[in-house]
Amino acid sequence: MLEAVPDDNRRQVLYWRLLARLFDPEEQAGLESASLAVVEDIGLPPALLDPQTAVDSIVQRHPELAPEFDGLMVPETETDAETADGDGDGDGDGDARDRAAEVRRAALVSKVLLNVFATGSGAVGAGQLSRWQSDAGWLERALGCRPGELRGGRGPTADAGGSAPAIAPTIGPELGAIEADLVRRMHLREVLADPALAARLTPSMSLIEQLLRDKNNLSGVALANAKALIRRFVDEVAEVLRTQVEKATVGAIDRSIPPKRVYRNLDLDRTIWKNLTNYSPEEERLYVDRLYYRHTARRTTPQRLIVVVDQSGSMVDSMVNCTILASIFAGLPKVDVHLIAYDTRAIDLTPWVNEPFEVLLRTKLGGGNDGPVAMAMARPKIAEPKNTVLVWISDFYEFGRSQPLFEGIEEVHRSGVKFIPVGSVTSSGRQEVNPWFRERFKTLGTPVISGHINKLVHELKTFLT
Repeated sequence: MLEAVPDDNRRQVLYWRLLARLFDPEEQAGLESASLAVVEDIGLPPALLDPQTAVDSIVQRHPELAPEFDGLMVPETETDAETADGDGDGDGDGDARDRAAEVRRAALVSKVLLNVFATGSGAVGAGQLSRWQSDAGWLERALGCRPGELRGGRGPTADAGGSAPAIAPTIGPELGAIEADLVRRMHLREVLADPALAARLTPSMSLIEQLLRDKNNLSGVALANAKALIRRFVDEVAEVLRTQVEKATVGAIDRSIPPKRVYRNLDLDRTIWKNLTNYSPEEERLYVDRLYYRHTARRTTPQRLIVVVDQSGSMVDSMVNCTILASIFAGLPKVDVHLIAYDTRAIDLTPWVNEPFEVLLRTKLGGGNDGPVAMAMARPKIAEPKNTVLVWISDFYEFGRSQPLFEGIEEVHRSGVKFIPVGSVTSSGRQEVNPWFRERFKTLGTPVISGHINKLVHELKTFLT
């Protein structure tokens, strides 16, 4: 067996230190001193080995490192490997450079992973939560995603081209679980009562869930700060979803309507092509006897969208996301949106559908499920079945009311209503749907949508266009 080269030894030292610190908070003196020697020898700042130093702090002091974190953990393609070799012939000319680069990569990867996954125990302050959220953002960047994408509520887990790595859907739920644990370990009421501490909080789905659960126990400054955080989160998510909806809901071109004859609609390419027979070679001039314009009118027909959201304790992400989504669709022309939330009782939130912040403040998370009660409220809203879509967001654990709810859904679906069952609209994709309902919806021809909210937006696209 060939003796390991020094760079391989260095990389192993860094990764062994990472594993030791992840599973045991106590420092291993030998690994710490060896790792420090490696980091200093390759020209990286020793602060990379300090778990208390945020990645943001290191990048602020050493801005040249920022680009190295982007895509740091995205798997290398075969073409990348050939490029790194130097001449692409695969003869190993670049092996030494590759090994040195791997040591540097190991140091940066270790920093991000240790900061994100070694969160310790005990009480958590607002500053610690904010630092963790920032470090988690750097991990997401290292995985080829935008900060916030994997933890839920802010955006897709992959772009339209599916560029997010395969590990992203796996690690997303874990990041969400760590963040939720940090929020639970905070003395949240005390933090909210202090404006300086509350200002350090960064809104996240886990934090919003805790605020919504505890809002009735807050008052004065604490309640005002809680509302400000909820509104900030709602506005951030709405900005992302609004862009997705606008891209998805452009109607088809209506060619039955003559194009408007204005300059911005002039089709120059078609005009030139159609008038080529009028070209005069002697004068080198093209005579145009007819102008052609582009059709820009879009087909739009009034539609009714009824959104029913299960607000029991297991559906917090869905409640937040779909409340915001409903408000965005309500702002589109010729779309009539109705919003119903339910647990053991149903509440019609349609009067506030344009204000997701107000809707969330009126919800009461937790409790059981009584789908038939929500169906009884939704059915009178169906005026024209062929022109109505019913989106039902739930884990569909109805226990003794499963059969009555399914019979009601089946009857509505057969009347011509487009029924869309949604099991989850989180960014992480972690969810559970009652298998009994899942199988019956599949037989009905309306399979449950699970995963990211983009799937729901895509389904609604065909209905609105």
